[in-house]
Amino acid sequence: MGAPQAPERDRTPFLDRLVAYVQAGIVPYHTPGHKQGRGAPPRLVDVLGTKPFLIDLDGDLEEPDQAPAVDSLREAEALAAAAHGARHARFLVNGTTAGIHALMLAGTGPGQTVVLPRNVHRSLIGGLILSGARPRFVAPQFLAEAGVATVPTPVAVAAALRGEPRPSALWLTAPIYYGWLPDLPAMARVAAALGVPLWVDEAHGALHGFHPDLPPGALAAGAAAAVRSFHKGGGSLVQSSLLLLGEAGPDPDRVDAALAVLQSTSPSPLLLASLDGARAWLAGGASGALDRLLATAHQVREALNQRPGLHCWGPEVVGQAGIAAWDPTRIVFSVAGLGLSGLEAARWLRRACGLQVEMADLTNVVVVLSPGDGPWSARRLLDGVDRLIREARPRRRPALLEPPPLPPAPLTPREAYFAPARRVPLREAVGEASAEMVAPYPPGVPILVPGEEVTAETVEYLTRLRRAGARLQGGSDPTGETLLVVAGSPASSPPWASGEL
Repeated sequence: MGAPQAPERDRTPFLDRLVAYVQAGIVPYHTPGHKQGRGAPPRLVDVLGTKPFLIDLDGDLEEPDQAPAVDSLREAEALAAAAHGARHARFLVNGTTAGIHALMLAGTGPGQTVVLPRNVHRSLIGGLILSGARPRFVAPQFLAEAGVATVPTPVAVAAALRGEPRPSALWLTAPIYYGWLPDLPAMARVAAALGVPLWVDEAHGALHGFHPDLPPGALAAGAAAAVRSFHKGGGSLVQSSLLLLGEAGPDPDRVDAALAVLQSTSPSPLLLASLDGARAWLAGGASGALDRLLATAHQVREALNQRPGLHCWGPEVVGQAGIAAWDPTRIVFSVAGLGLSGLEAARWLRRACGLQVEMADLTNVVVVLSPGDGPWSARRLLDGVDRLIREARPRRRPALLEPPPLPPAPLTPREAYFAPARRVPLREAVGEASAEMVAPYPPGVPILVPGEEVTAETVEYLTRLRRAGARLQGGSDPTGETLLVVAGSPASSPPWASGEL
């Protein structure tokens, strides 16, 4: 990436502004009410200590004759843009979700079409509801050996783009939750030839572009805009993310206007400062931590592949099911050879060994390694897996499930979301239009989108997922036994009018 030269690269202007305020001994007569910890709940101070409260500041931080504090934030964002080869960067305090929604509001609108894979994160569906855009879904490939819906191919994406008169954007996910990426450069060329901007959800690619053994960032691959969750791997605090705009990205003023609607008017200075510090650390090479991370990931993958009944996916996935690249810091291993589902293995590792993995599906367990991992955490994981192999008693492993075919969509997500709705048992919803989203979580990939027809295949898929122990989120019924569907008559009352929700 085009990072600035040190020492400019190592500056943390926003974090420094907070520290300078504290060091100046200013007495705060402004919010927040905890007054740098003096008014914080004692139990919270016992757990956190006083330091987080000292820089958890709000209001005007500058001296009367100095530039506004927002200038230090813009400086920090400019350094983040340079570190990622972007034209503009914006710090996000409402996660990557806020960036995705902002791009949708800034670059598309009611009646316009957005082309996107069917296995996008549910935040993309929220963006469709907010913007009123109509989705044109592209089916991803399916890697049968892993039981995973992967990515669409350039051919499928090109066909979808050409099948629409004037698509407003192409959204892709790179990497997907499993660390696998589509052929972004090829997709970018296809989109550019048709005059369609490519936007990328790279929530799980916080480290991409910061080490030669990791994939390049989405902008380097030709994307016009990207959103990445720095907290997922880059070391910043949870809920902090980056919105990156390339040269062909949407109008920055429109993006800022959208963010002004979507984000808090009292953004957390802790989140903003953590983004500033994390960017400087990664742009400076992360003190060798990335080298150690990649070495640890390689050792863990090799060790897991020596265990009986396991298979840890690696570079062999490239070239299969549309996958063009992979992130070696994602440890994805199948436990099918043990007679276990990934869900069973994940629960066992938590209860018996105190190990919490990132996610699991019917076949695989997904472990996220970061610069915070090394020999100790690698050994704990391998010891836990060894116990799993020795002690876990397999039940009847669920059969491999391939996602159901794309259903018809008589309504847009926004139309269905705001339509009158009624609740029906899931089994009786076949043939109805869904009024809500249902997504197994993680990874938060919707199986049912508002406006889509509920098919028998979808009902069967959701039922089998529930029986296997998957958690279904997004819908209003946490049990997954019922579903809100669009009412047949416009006179029907919406569920919130009757107190049904």
